[in-house]
Amino acid sequence: MAKEGLFSKIRGLFSKNNEEDPVFRRKMAEKLDGRYIKYVTEREDGIETVIGREGHANIVNETEFAVTCGITEIFRADIDAMGAWELLSLEGAVLTAFDKAAGRERSVVIYYKYYR
Repeated sequence: MAKEGLFSKIRGLFSKNNEEDPVFRRKMAEKLDGRYIKYVTEREDGIETVIGREGHANIVNETEFAVTCGITEIFRADIDAMGAWELLSLEGAVLTAFDKAAGRERSVVIYYKYYR
């Protein structure tokens, strides 16, 4: 039993993540849960626009992921349908899904706030 656990950990280090897997999507949402956000951007027609500043990202009702800036909800989507990827710089993440707040499919980039 212990060997299977060790093997699965090693396999997890070298295998590619299946981004369509609901387990992967849930893990990404949990990783982003509670993050403070410096700002949120959206790209439309090649123009990147800041759509929110000073907010946070949270899991709501265990099934939805929400990004809020102040009292304004910027992005809300079902976790099982949301694609989330961290930027290579690890300074933020890209969220793609049908946005319940805007009523359409969209991609937003959240940039983390760091306290130093």
